[in-house]
Amino acid sequence: MLQLKIHSSLLECGTDEAGRGCLAGPVTAAAVILPDDFNHPFLTDSKQLSEKKRLLLKEVIETEAKACAVAHVMMDEIDTINILNASILAMHRAIEKLTTPPEFIAIDGNRFKPFGKTPYECVIKGDSKYLHIAAASILAKTARDAFMKRIHDDYPMYNWQKNKGYPTVEHRAAIQKYGVSPFHRKSFKLLPEQLKLKL
Repeated sequence: MLQLKIHSSLLECGTDEAGRGCLAGPVTAAAVILPDDFNHPFLTDSKQLSEKKRLLLKEVIETEAKACAVAHVMMDEIDTINILNASILAMHRAIEKLTTPPEFIAIDGNRFKPFGKTPYECVIKGDSKYLHIAAASILAKTARDAFMKRIHDDYPMYNWQKNKGYPTVEHRAAIQKYGVSPFHRKSFKLLPEQLKLKL
C-alpha cells in the first residue's frame, strides 16, 4: 500500500522523470501535489502499469491534483550538461511550473540538487512507495510517450511510437541503417562499439 506523502502536515510535491535511458527524445519530469484525501486503487509506479491504465490515471491525476506540471529537457541540453543534470533540471522546471509552491519535495531516486530553500528527500524506488511520486511518474511517462509518438510521424523508420526512443535491437538497427536524427542524443553511445555509425 503506497503512502500519501512523507510529511503529513506539509504541502508536499512528488517528482519523477522518464526517459533517462533513451537514445532519442527529451528527458521529461513531472511534479504533483495531491490532496490529503487522495486515493486510487491502482495508482503505482508507471512501469508496473499498462499504457491504457496510465492514460486513465493521467486524467484522474490532472483532474484531482492540487497542482501538477510537466517539463521536458531536450537533446541538445542533455548533450551539453549530461543526462543526470538534465534529469534534475527537468524536475526543477516541473516544480517551478506548479501553481502552488510546495513546502517539501519528495524525489524518486537518489540524486537531486537543492531547489531554492525548499527542504527535500530522495527516496529509492519512491514511485512504488508514495502516491505523489507515483502520480509524477505517470504524468512524466505519458507526456514523454506522447512527444515520441508525435515525432514518430516525421521519422517513422526508428519506430518511436513503439520503442519510445529506448535502445531496442530494432531502434539500434535503424540508427545503423539510417544514421542519426535531430532527436538523437549525440552524447549517448548510440551503437555498440563494433558497429559503425553513419553521421
